Parts: sequence; C-alpha cells; structure tokens
Amino acid sequence: MSAVIVLDVGKTVSKLSLWSPDGDILARETRANERVSSNGRATLDVDGISEWLIFTLKKFAPLAEVAHIIPVAHGAGLVVVKSGRHVIPPFDYEVPIPDDVRRGYAAERDPFEITGSPFLADGLNAGAQLYWAVQENDAVLDDATIMPWAQYWAWFLSGEMRSEGTSLGCHTDLWAPMERDFSPMAKRLGWEQRFAPVAFAGEPIGQLRGDLAHRTGLSSNAVIHCGLHDSNAALVAAMGFPQFAEDEMSIVSTGTWFVTMRRPEKSADLPALSDERDCLVNVDAWNRPVPSARFMGGREIERLVAPDAQRVDRRQDQARLMDAVPDVMRSGAQLMPCFAPGFGPYSKRSGHWISKPGTADARGATISLYAALMTNTCLDLVASTGPVLVEGRFAGAEVFVRGLASLRGDDQVFVSSAQNDVSFGALRLIYPDLEPQGVLERVEPLPEDLGKYASGWESRLAEAEYDTEGR
Repeated sequence: MSAVIVLDVGKTVSKLSLWSPDGDILARETRANERVSSNGRATLDVDGISEWLIFTLKKFAPLAEVAHIIPVAHGAGLVVVKSGRHVIPPFDYEVPIPDDVRRGYAAERDPFEITGSPFLADGLNAGAQLYWAVQENDAVLDDATIMPWAQYWAWFLSGEMRSEGTSLGCHTDLWAPMERDFSPMAKRLGWEQRFAPVAFAGEPIGQLRGDLAHRTGLSSNAVIHCGLHDSNAALVAAMGFPQFAEDEMSIVSTGTWFVTMRRPEKSADLPALSDERDCLVNVDAWNRPVPSARFMGGREIERLVAPDAQRVDRRQDQARLMDAVPDVMRSGAQLMPCFAPGFGPYSKRSGHWISKPGTADARGATISLYAALMTNTCLDLVASTGPVLVEGRFAGAEVFVRGLASLRGDDQVFVSSAQNDVSFGALRLIYPDLEPQGVLERVEPLPEDLGKYASGWESRLAEAEYDTEGR
C-alpha cells in the first residue's frame, strides 16, 4: 500500500504522521523540540529534529510503501545554507533583537500597507533575523541560499532548494501579498536573489536522497514536496469540507498560537487591518491574501494553568469545567490581557485576574472564557461574518468553543471529529479531492448568556485604555 508522510515541525513539538491516500492515519510519532543555543543565543533545534526524523522514518518504513513526503513548519524561521550545510544556526524567533539592530531595521522596513506584516517583537519578523545576521557578519549571505523553515526540511530530504509563498508571507516583511512578489525591502537589500526559487506548496521538487533512503529503508523514489506554513495548512484542511470549499469562512487554528484566518468570498474584500494589534495579511497556498489576527493563546493558557498543574483541553475534565461556568459568571471572575507581552491584540497590556476563583476548576473555566473572548476579538478584527471552524489542540476545550459560539451570535462555530489538522491539509495538497473522514459538528452556545460578561470585559479594556491615555 502506498502512503504519504507529513513532517509537521511546530514551535514546541515536531510530529511525523503516516497517511493512506484515502486519508486514514496509519501512524504518528511526536517529539518535544529541545531548547538549544549557540554562542549564548537560542536557536532552532535543527540537529535534534533531523536525528529524530531519520530515526522515525526508519520506524515507518516497514509499515507501508512511502510514495510522498511533505513538510509543514511554523513561521518566522529561516535557514541560510552554503556548501550543503547551514551557515549559522537558525534563530529562535523568541530571542530579543538588540535595540540598536531593531532601530536600524525599522528604518529599512516597508509600510504595513505593502507587506501586510506588522513590526513584531523579538525575531517574529524573519526579515529582522536576516538583518541582524548581516549586521554581525556582512558576508554571511555571500554565495549562500536562504530557505524558509518548511522548505529547509524539503531540502534536507531531497537536496533541492525552494522557497514558498505561505512561508514567505507570514509576517516576514519579505513578501508583498497583493503583488505576489518579494517586498521592496527584500529587493533593495539584495535578499531576493539569495532566496531559493519560489514554488507551489504541493509541487514535487525531487526524490528522497539516496543516503537517507539507505539509512531509513524508504524508497529513493519517494517524492518530496515543497511544503508550507502550518497555519496555512490548516486552512487547506478546512477547505476539504464541502461546506467550506468555496464560500466565506474563517478558521481558528489553536496551538502555541491561536491564529484566526478569514478567507474572503472575494480577494477584494479585505478589511482595514490594524498593524498595532497583531493583525497581518497571510497568503494561502495559492498565493491569495488572507486577513489574519492572532495571539499566543496556547502559551498564555500554559502559563495560567501552571500553578494548578492542569489543562483545559483534557476530555475527562470537560464536564467539571462546564459545571464551573455558572459560578464564574456569578462571581464576575475574569482575566484581562495579556500574559504573553508583545503579542496579540492587547500586546502592551499587563495581564491580571479580576476576582480570581478559589478552585482549580473555576480558574480553568475562567481561562477558557478568556481564550474565547480573545478569539472573538481576533474574528472581529478580520471582519469575519461567516462560519468558523476551530481546529487544533484546544478544539476539544468545551468551555472555550461553546463560549466562542455564544459570542459569535449568528455566525455558526464548528469543530470536527475528522483528522483535519495541519497534517491533513498538507495531505490534501497531494490529493486535492480528498475530503475529511468525519463530520462537522456545530458547537452549541453555553446555556448561560455571555452578553453581560463580555460587555464587562470590554468595558474594563476601554477604561484601561482611557487610563493609559490620561484622564
């Protein structure tokens, strides 16, 4: 039986999954990415991931005849390659960039109206990483080739170098979405010519390297595809549902980041986005602009639940968390943003509790409602008016998704029992007619009316804004 392997390199976890052409998942392995450093600076875990990848490919080899491999990866990652190896360890985007470097880079950036890319904290603009590397060594790009993180893994597997639109278009400052081309800055600084050729995400770019075929037991005829940015792969997965194939829809991809992406009915229907609220213009796998907004939801939730050593997405905990909602609403317990400073629509605010509950379940329910309020804000920022699909780790957090359904009013909110994560989206680039094996489940709103609760939260935000500006 032929099969497809999807490599999904997330910020915190890497996954390797084996799929049948019919969309059945045959095997899946995961690995927590290690925090590594070079010269005192945090970098991406290239060596650890590559060793694990080879080991896991070898485990998958006896299970099926692998015909295709396609990578998916998080954004804001670039690799500079020269003479068959990376020249410098790729930067971890959470590393703060020195103030003098940021000031110099700020003078080079193009306006938000051109790139759809806000000026983000740390190294979240991949262009800032390149600029920093050049400031440290002005010859670092000489005779080198730059690849986005997903395409680095396609090169690792095939030896063929490519770049790709979704990876270049995710707040890098390097892409002009409306022009479907490199940004003026990327051209002016000579970076455009250093990037590998741009290819379609699903394009076959080569075959598995002979040495890797020998080490893993896979066929050297296995086709390697270009690959794409993870949140955009989630959008491709959602489009597999007939209900979402053509019309206006939004998807909320939940993980370390909660990324809201709206696919307008027409490309011209782009809202006026705010670059100061972590809004951006992504591009889909076909290079069409996609208005987006996000916050570091998974990271914030992890920090908030840590004292209770619990989670809000475990199946066995959902009934207890739901039972805690009425008490939360009666007490007025709320969370005010944000708990990941520098990120999200309230990036400059300092997160804090209002009437912090006394039980772990009530705190978990409050955290889930906070995630719903923040996600609702992101949907409003991208002018979402159609159905919403929530996917990823927190789609199983009942208070969160039902709270979101309450807040969205007439806009229906869905989750799915199907395997429709980013890996399935990558699979659909190889088999475009593939539909998810499962049904969409419409999320029922909470029994409680969230209107007053949400209004109180918004009023507190408005009062804080007023205080910041001065009375």
